[in-house]
Amino acid sequence: MSTQQQAPARGSEAEEHAGQTPVVDPATGETIAWVDELGPEDARRAAARGRAVQPAWEALGFEGRARVMRRAQKWVTDHADELIATIVSETGKAWEDAQMAEVLYAASAFGFWADEAAGYLADERIKVSAPLLKGKKVVTRYAPLGLVGVIAPWNYPFTNGFGDCIPALMAGNSVLLKPAEKTPLTSLLMARALKECGLPDGVLQVLTGKGSVLGDAIIDVVDMIMFTGSTPVGRRIGARCGERLIPCSLELGGKDPFIVCADADLERAANHALYYSMFNTGQTCISVERVYVEAPVYDEFVAKVAKKAKTLRNGRPTGPASTEVGALTTAGQVETVTEHVEDARRKGATIIAGGDPDPSRPGWWYPPTVLTDVDHSMECMTEETFGPTLPIMKVADTEEAIRLANDSPYGLMASVFTKDVHKGEQIARRIQAGTVNVNDSLVSYAALEAPMGGWKDSGLGARHGAPGIRKYCATQTIMVSKYHLRKEPQTYPYNGRGFKLLGRVVRFFYGRGTRD
Repeated sequence: MSTQQQAPARGSEAEEHAGQTPVVDPATGETIAWVDELGPEDARRAAARGRAVQPAWEALGFEGRARVMRRAQKWVTDHADELIATIVSETGKAWEDAQMAEVLYAASAFGFWADEAAGYLADERIKVSAPLLKGKKVVTRYAPLGLVGVIAPWNYPFTNGFGDCIPALMAGNSVLLKPAEKTPLTSLLMARALKECGLPDGVLQVLTGKGSVLGDAIIDVVDMIMFTGSTPVGRRIGARCGERLIPCSLELGGKDPFIVCADADLERAANHALYYSMFNTGQTCISVERVYVEAPVYDEFVAKVAKKAKTLRNGRPTGPASTEVGALTTAGQVETVTEHVEDARRKGATIIAGGDPDPSRPGWWYPPTVLTDVDHSMECMTEETFGPTLPIMKVADTEEAIRLANDSPYGLMASVFTKDVHKGEQIARRIQAGTVNVNDSLVSYAALEAPMGGWKDSGLGARHGAPGIRKYCATQTIMVSKYHLRKEPQTYPYNGRGFKLLGRVVRFFYGRGTRD
């Protein structure tokens, strides 16, 4: 649907690119491409095309659709460097971050849904308990909704954007994908890749442009919305879907806690806390956003994290091993991170690494920053930062850690570190989050068999596992009566005999009750 042009020399860009929007490399601030800026009429035309081709796509069956996905899996492995370079150019993340969280996920997801979709969406035979229904066949089936809209974020243009299209397509739907206006290039690349792999025209269409213009337009023409982004925007999308009475799945904000017990392996805990707070420059809904450490090991843990943090390189990602922490993807994130760090500094926090960005540096940057002496009066502990910060708070014991971990409107992911895995699991069960890792962080996202979704203000629905594909379907129950009477006792005309007979049936099946 959309087209892409490489950026020409500066000068008459505005005239040459009327009706287009620039794509900027966050690490340099330079325009690297231009893409079409589409509007509501484009969305309506795309919806008509998608609906027209959807029945034939559904008719291919699971195996026919899986063949396309397996070719795409091979395409990703053959073109991994091209995909990584594209992702890095529009997000500013390190090459290793793109490889680990995007390309590896892409290669896994195409094959996973190709293999598992048929099983997750197979007809289910239901055993009924009602006595009057004995002998009847009851089956639930899953039918594609038709046209799905995916509204994607900028932080993971494949994993949290294009990746949501894969199960929707495998379920037999057509898809309209709206990538974030800051990061459309990955989606355009993958749309071309799927076409090369045999996906029929119109089954997947990428609509580029402003979210404020296209978001509502897409909601108005599709049968379901999958959205990943901020909680305020998710609320508005959910309300608009409610007006249309169409389903939506929302993965929203997070402020993920990380608990370090006194008996934890501190070296592993420090490595995970630092890595998964700075990974993707901290721009991950399920990254480590706040750490609670039991008092007896607090000083040792902080010392380990500080030493490691000071070795991190924060430079332009020019290739593998060129940096650990890349640029922030948007100027707005620089402002948010700066606000949170300065708020903490004013309220008494100590900055033991980072904290002083260079305002003259081209692009959008903030250094990896570790804060101590923090508490819940500070924005860095209560509001989603979405940047390269790691606030660490001392707690008296695990009870205080659990209480503070749950003292948040968010509930997406959490981590617990302890050598006593039984204790760790018991702590995990008390944390109000959709996913909790014990002696790990974030990597549970790679378990595609396991549903991943948020509690509280972190969203509705889930991706991955059976719920991650069934949400793109409508359920239909079919009851088949093969053996039956010509006239059953409950049918007209009513008479005393039928009434008494039904009363005996009720008493026989339900009147015995249970003993205390």
